[in-house]
Amino acid sequence: MALPTLVSIQVGRPRLLDADVPEGPMQGPWTSGFSKEPVAGPVRVTAANLDGDGQADLENHGGPDKAVCVYSADHLPYWAEHLGLTEMTFGAFGENFTLGNLVEPGVCIGDVWEIGSAVFQVSQPRQPCWKLARRWRVKTLAAQVQQTGFTGWYFRVLAEGIVEAGQTLRLADRPCPEWTVARANRVMHIDKDDHRQAAELATLPWLAASWRHQLDKRVATAAAGPA
Repeated sequence: MALPTLVSIQVGRPRLLDADVPEGPMQGPWTSGFSKEPVAGPVRVTAANLDGDGQADLENHGGPDKAVCVYSADHLPYWAEHLGLTEMTFGAFGENFTLGNLVEPGVCIGDVWEIGSAVFQVSQPRQPCWKLARRWRVKTLAAQVQQTGFTGWYFRVLAEGIVEAGQTLRLADRPCPEWTVARANRVMHIDKDDHRQAAELATLPWLAASWRHQLDKRVATAAAGPA
């Protein structure tokens, strides 16, 4: 079996994009850190992010639970064929780490992964926002990502260190094997009426605080009944 590998690393700070594109549906100037460039050589990982990286919307992006955005290179052929976007390559989903041989059903909430001298923990599935749709000018792309489950996920940083593209990942701990990223995605986006699973997922101490809050609110609203 092929080992999980850090195929590519991307970083980028917020900047004005499409400055010369006229205003219109899914186009016109916009500011974001979504557009990231591949990095060659060693990259330092801190508790907040990677050296050279940043986010424009700090209310919804970044922070300790979302220090590193991860996406699987294994999904890129699907999107290239499905959307006809053959130019999709590493960093196409605004991710910092593009991984090979690792997808959502094989990753669990709370997983501890070692890469280089840094240590990471899976905190939550990635919830794509409008910027993904805006980048590729596909209005329904965020919804499609949620429906397919090809979302990627976030790492929090347990130990700062140095990483480099080409390194393999080592699974150091899996405290919650029953809660894959794929299953968490289904509970959040597909099986919204399954309040038993939502309540169970919300109890996981490794799950990002924002997800626990959303799930707790969903369960409480259901318990309260119609207004």
